[in-house]
Amino acid sequence: MAQEPAGEAGIAKRERKGIPSARDRINMLLDPGTFVEVGALVRSPVDKNALYGDGVVVGHGLVDGRPVAVYSHDQTVYGGSVGEAFGRKVAGIMEYAAKVGCPVVGINDSGGARVQEAVSSLAWYANMAYRVEPLSGMVPQVSMILGNCAGGAVYHPINTDVVVATEGAHMFVTGPKVIKEVTGEDVSLEELGGAQTQAEVGNIHHIAPDEPAAFEWVRNYLSYLPSSCQELPPIVNPGLEPEITDSDRELDTLMPDSDNAGYDMHDILLRIFDDGEFHEISASAGRNVITGFARVDGRSVGVVANQPLVSAGALDARAADKAAQFVRICDAYEIPLIFVVDTPGFLPGVEQEKSGVIKRGGRFLFAFVEATVPKVTVVVRKSYGGGYAVMGSKQLGADINLAWPTARIAVMGAESAVSLIGARQIAAAPEDQRAAVRQGLVDFYNATIATPWVAAERGYIDAVIEPKHTRLELRKALKLLRDKQVQRNPRKHHLIPM
Repeated sequence: MAQEPAGEAGIAKRERKGIPSARDRINMLLDPGTFVEVGALVRSPVDKNALYGDGVVVGHGLVDGRPVAVYSHDQTVYGGSVGEAFGRKVAGIMEYAAKVGCPVVGINDSGGARVQEAVSSLAWYANMAYRVEPLSGMVPQVSMILGNCAGGAVYHPINTDVVVATEGAHMFVTGPKVIKEVTGEDVSLEELGGAQTQAEVGNIHHIAPDEPAAFEWVRNYLSYLPSSCQELPPIVNPGLEPEITDSDRELDTLMPDSDNAGYDMHDILLRIFDDGEFHEISASAGRNVITGFARVDGRSVGVVANQPLVSAGALDARAADKAAQFVRICDAYEIPLIFVVDTPGFLPGVEQEKSGVIKRGGRFLFAFVEATVPKVTVVVRKSYGGGYAVMGSKQLGADINLAWPTARIAVMGAESAVSLIGARQIAAAPEDQRAAVRQGLVDFYNATIATPWVAAERGYIDAVIEPKHTRLELRKALKLLRDKQVQRNPRKHHLIPM
């Protein structure tokens, strides 16, 4: 009865929806045969007809041989809604994770609070949310959205480290029917809380095509992280390719000749890290910045890189939020940061100012300064204005700063700079010569001012390297920084711009 609390009706409901059982979902996540269930016989003591399990399956097992705590909503029992026994079970497994120091993965498919249990349901939702904070930054917390989740079923996940959803999943505070009744607004389920909609605003960090792919993504994500902040991430295949390879040499010709030509930053990232692997996070939000995990000599690193194919790699409010959160995840779990820079600075515009780019950009800056992990920056092309500062500058605390010969480091690009400082000279030239004079000033600016050599002369760049040496130079840099420690001033907490 505990294995199928809702009996044949529950099985039929799953078949109609085309979804696996709560235990099948757990088994897709964990190593085969390692799941140990806790509390299968728990049920509400006040209802003699209460179902076993109370709508959630909890326990622990292994992912790649390492311990993981897990809970999974059971849609067939009270629609996966939260009651008192449900809350006690989830709170218990979170306490277990805190004691042993292991990740928590929540598999969410719930309508939210259980109306029949009134305030008890709300109390236990709050109780579960309360237990997220002590675990935050202590152990990895992952939330999976595999159905229609509402109310508390989204407030709990949004406070965990990352949220993963399937394409058909939805998350929202209040559903379309309630919104229609209260405000009169008519909105579709997809427009309101569809996975793509929520990913674009940064609430979902990865969208998988189906449930097996979602679980595989989570398993891969956990492989880059330690089990807790008291450990370091696992080392995978160190020492591979200790010499320059053909893939490395391709970097020497990858950068376009024109400063304004676009290219895919992924082409660089796949060549400067181990095995050509890059585990991207938040690919749908703030696409002008790329965030994700890779490995350098077998050890996990967090990567923040500009994407020249989107807004020329310029930073904006949404990209700043994305990068700031990712930097804080890496710093919490002692994962070194590598910034790969090609940005003309912050995106100008009225809409950006209205959306709070000052505060949100400041939050990104604050997160980088706060991070005490090893920080290495590689400038591959443009590094202008505020983008220079926030994208891993030495003045904000980067440990080692490298640049390719193609780097352009200055307050602004040549075109804008010449319009400011060369306006009189251009105006004084005969009209038929002004274009040539302007181009001459642009070429002079690029050759003598916006170069990595000026920054290197002042110690802002530690070395100008050939692109093909990047992968091996990153190994040297991180080996040098492996024992880095930073002593912080005593205080309760800082006041990051919120």
